[in-house]
Amino acid sequence: MKRLLYIIAAVVLAVSCSEDESWTTSPSDLLSFSADTVRFDTLISTIPSATKHLILYNRGKKGIRISGVWLSQGVASPFRTNVDGVTIGNSADMDFEVRGKDSLVVRIEVTPPQTGQAAPMEFADDLLFRLESGVIQKVRLTVGSQDAYIHQGLIVTADTTFSIAQPVVIYDSLVVAEGATLTLAAGTRLLFHDGAGLEVRGRLLALGTTDSLVTMRSDRTDHMFDYLLYDATPSRWEGLHIHSGSVGNVLRHCDIHSGCYGIKVDSTDISVESLLIENSVIHNVGGNGLQLESCGVQILNSQISNAKGHCVYLYGGDYLFLHCTIAQFYPFEGGRGDALRIENTENGVYRHLERAYFVNCVITGYGEDVIMGDIEEGQDYTCDYLFSNCFLNTVVSDDTIRFRHIVYDNDKQTLVRDKNFARFDTHNFVYDFTPDSASAIRNMGDTAFISIVPTDRLGRSRTLDDGPDAGCYEYVKP
Repeated sequence: MKRLLYIIAAVVLAVSCSEDESWTTSPSDLLSFSADTVRFDTLISTIPSATKHLILYNRGKKGIRISGVWLSQGVASPFRTNVDGVTIGNSADMDFEVRGKDSLVVRIEVTPPQTGQAAPMEFADDLLFRLESGVIQKVRLTVGSQDAYIHQGLIVTADTTFSIAQPVVIYDSLVVAEGATLTLAAGTRLLFHDGAGLEVRGRLLALGTTDSLVTMRSDRTDHMFDYLLYDATPSRWEGLHIHSGSVGNVLRHCDIHSGCYGIKVDSTDISVESLLIENSVIHNVGGNGLQLESCGVQILNSQISNAKGHCVYLYGGDYLFLHCTIAQFYPFEGGRGDALRIENTENGVYRHLERAYFVNCVITGYGEDVIMGDIEEGQDYTCDYLFSNCFLNTVVSDDTIRFRHIVYDNDKQTLVRDKNFARFDTHNFVYDFTPDSASAIRNMGDTAFISIVPTDRLGRSRTLDDGPDAGCYEYVKP
């Protein structure tokens, strides 16, 4: 009986193996692909891409043999491929087998070539598969290429101006040495590699315009997932660090995002202005958005939003925030910091808070109270802080000297927190802080400051309706 069972099992196994090794040469039996076109994002020329994957499927029961795989442009192609662990070289005669109901993995990389032009260009090639039947199937490969100036360990030791159409890629940080001024003209794009940042010991003038921003961001231009760019995630580069003793810095119409932090300014004599920020954005960082330690800074018409740490952290110093939107809606993980935190004592070290004024500002976020402080006052010293004509997500204060004409972002309002912004979509990482038509943010600003900031961050007039809106964005009727 056991012998009979062994014979039956051997026959079944033989039949099974025979079926598994049945191959088709019919022209109608084709491979399926996970994509007809493999698209790479626009990448910096000469810098290799991450790897993308293409899956080859055999949907039929019989196996399909591949007798050749090659790139149409051969050695001239910027693309590189690997099929089932085998690198595709110059020869097209490479054999692969895809058994019935099975698949193979193709890995594809590209090093985009230089274009010789300021604008990006697209490059393409075809990855070809010749089946044993003689049928040739193909998948299109595409990539955008953007030329850039690449600097490694650049130290600016004399007055220098960047005024170029191509982006500048920074490795190992960009340093402005003491005594030197770096001027970034409108449209300058600084793309920082992982771990690199901008270190200012001299002076920085970033002079963008409404239509031509100065941008500081990561050099990753590709997608993490189909729905998410690396550029939309934090901690992709270091940030902007203004060191102690550096004064007279100006950031006008700048976009700074996706760093480990946004801007941090070290302690400097508060009688001299360390930094002026106008019409700028600091967004989506892995630490503090704007960290100011015992220095003099003015921030006008600017957005500081979505930080894993605090959006704004003040430790002593002299500060004016006018028509700013400070919004803490960091989406990537819990434990986010406050929208605003003010301190004059840290670890027992006292830093005098000369002034912290917030006028016509929006300060809000997901929490029930996103404004925190640790401020010590005594007989010999007081702290001068003020919130005037502001929309605040915090507990209602009885202090009418320091909290004047305040609208509180709480459940008494028609719209609360993120609902105050009409075009706000966290699922698609869209953070437009223009107030909704029904928001209490509208028309609550003090008109006395219109002469200083007559337009919002996007250049929209503040005089077209009943009054200026709080924050850096003015509602405009569609």
